[in-house]
Amino acid sequence: MSQEKRLITVSKTLSLVLRHQPQSIGIALDENGWIPVDTLLTALNKRGHKVSLEELQEVVQSNDKQRFRFSEDGLKIRANQGHSVSVDLELVPVEPPLYLYHGTATRFLAGIQEAGLIKQSRQHVHLAADKETARKVGSRHGLPTILTIRSGDMYQNGFIFYQSDNGVWLTNTVPVTYIQFPN
Repeated sequence: MSQEKRLITVSKTLSLVLRHQPQSIGIALDENGWIPVDTLLTALNKRGHKVSLEELQEVVQSNDKQRFRFSEDGLKIRANQGHSVSVDLELVPVEPPLYLYHGTATRFLAGIQEAGLIKQSRQHVHLAADKETARKVGSRHGLPTILTIRSGDMYQNGFIFYQSDNGVWLTNTVPVTYIQFPN
């Protein structure tokens, strides 16, 4: 397996255990989503996921979406957002730009036109600051389409926004009235 494919495999494994199923390798995240690096590596290796500290560091540094980060002292690691397990990322509310974007597959449009954007199993709805990022996200699920979110209007009407450490914008829901659909 090439080094590039190996790092993708490690990244996918980290996404699973740091965002959704820490119990799958016998670990528990603290209330803020952190796990000691040595505890994570021991658990991964015990379960057959041979991951070195160097590979872990490379995934954190090279991941194009910056999904993970180390604590300031480098002793702990967590996912930046996207959790389906309950964690408090200690995010501070922040005023968003006037417009944000959400990339999705065209097959999901009918449901979004009915219910708006809902967080489903995650803690927040994820939004992008630019159309290209939104397009990349939407293309993971099929033929992509980009929705324009009137985030400035939402904020003025009392909706709360956060920005994760890797620049992803987060909010609890986006009602249909704030979504501009493509023609």
